[in-house]
Amino acid sequence: MRVLLSGGGTGGHINPALAIAKRIKKEQPDSVIEFVGTPKGMENILIPREGYKIHHVEVMGFKRSLSPKNLKAAYLAVESVYKAKKIIKEFAPDIVVGTGGYVCWPVLKAASSMGIPTLVHEQNAIAGVTVKMLAKYVDKILLAFGETAKEFSCPEKLVTVGNPVNPAMTEVAGSDSRSKLGITSPYVLSYGGSLGARPINEAVFDMLNTFGKDSPYRFSHAFGRGTYDKWTEKAKETGLDKAENIELTDYIYDMPVRMSAADLVICRAGALTLSELAVLRKPAILIPSPYVANNHQFKNASMYAQAGAAYLLEEKDLTNEKLSAVIEELLSDPGRLSEMQKNLSVFAVSDADVKIYNVIKELL
Repeated sequence: MRVLLSGGGTGGHINPALAIAKRIKKEQPDSVIEFVGTPKGMENILIPREGYKIHHVEVMGFKRSLSPKNLKAAYLAVESVYKAKKIIKEFAPDIVVGTGGYVCWPVLKAASSMGIPTLVHEQNAIAGVTVKMLAKYVDKILLAFGETAKEFSCPEKLVTVGNPVNPAMTEVAGSDSRSKLGITSPYVLSYGGSLGARPINEAVFDMLNTFGKDSPYRFSHAFGRGTYDKWTEKAKETGLDKAENIELTDYIYDMPVRMSAADLVICRAGALTLSELAVLRKPAILIPSPYVANNHQFKNASMYAQAGAAYLLEEKDLTNEKLSAVIEELLSDPGRLSEMQKNLSVFAVSDADVKIYNVIKELL
C-alpha cells in the first residue's frame, strides 16, 4: 500500500499523522509512506526523525481581518494545488490522508480531483476551517469527538474514531521510564506545545526559580524551539541551569518516556495532548490557549475539569505564585491524584489508530 500523509504546522497535526503511519507499517510492513508539509513547519524536524521522506508545498492561512497577506494566501491556495498534483503523480499513492493544518487543503483537494481515495481527521471538538473546506471533496471525515458531527451536513462521510496517539505511549511502563530517567522523586513535566508558549514559559521559569530549586520534586520543561536560546541564557543568569532537579529543553523528543514517568503534567489543552493524558491516566494542570479559533482549548479543558480529570488554570490567572501553589496542592494529595487518574479513563481511546486503519482498508 502506498500512502501519502499530510499534516503540518504544529505537533498537534503532525503527531497524529505519525501515529497513523506507524499503525499502517505495523499492519502492512511493506507499505510505502511519504509526507507532504510546509517548508518551515515542525514537520521538517519530526517527520525525518522517524525516517520518512517529506515533500513540500507552500501555503498560508487567511487573516480574519482585511490584509494584503490574504492576496498571497489566495494565490498560494491555487498554486499549491498544482504543486500537490505534481507530487501525487510522482508518488502515485493508493490513498491520501490529512490530519489538519493549512497544508492539507492543496494535498487533499488535488488528490480528490485526481480520483484518489481521501480522508481527513479532525482532532478537536470544534472543526477547523481547513477540514470544513475539504468536507465536500474528501471521501471520509474522521472525528475525535462525536459532538463534532453537528458541524457537517454530510453524515454519510463521518466516522468517530478518537484521536490517534503514538503507539509508544502505551508500550512504555511508567516504572521503566522512571528508571531510565533516574527519577526517584515526584516528577513534573511541563511544556507549552511544539512551538512553545510565552505565558507558560514565563510562569514556569519564575516558578522554578522561586519554588522548584528548593523543592523535593524533579522538573522538566520544554520552552519551544523558537525561544529556547533566550531562556537558557536567562537560566544561566539566575543559576537555574545548575539546579540538579531541573531539566530545561527546547522540545520533548521522547514524550512517551517523559509522560509515562510523570506524576503531574503542565500543558496546553490541545486535543491530542488531552488524548495522550487520558490514555496514560496522567493528572494535569491544563492552561488552555486563549488564542485559538472558537476558544476550543478552553472547552476541551473544561470538559476534563468538570469530570474531575484535570485542574483548569486559565492563562489570565497564571502566575508564579498560583502555579507553585497548585503544584504543591496536587502533589501533596495522593488521593486526589488517584481520583484524577480514575476519572481520566472516561476519555481514554487507545485504539483510534486501529479504527483509522480500518477505514483506510474499507476505502481501498
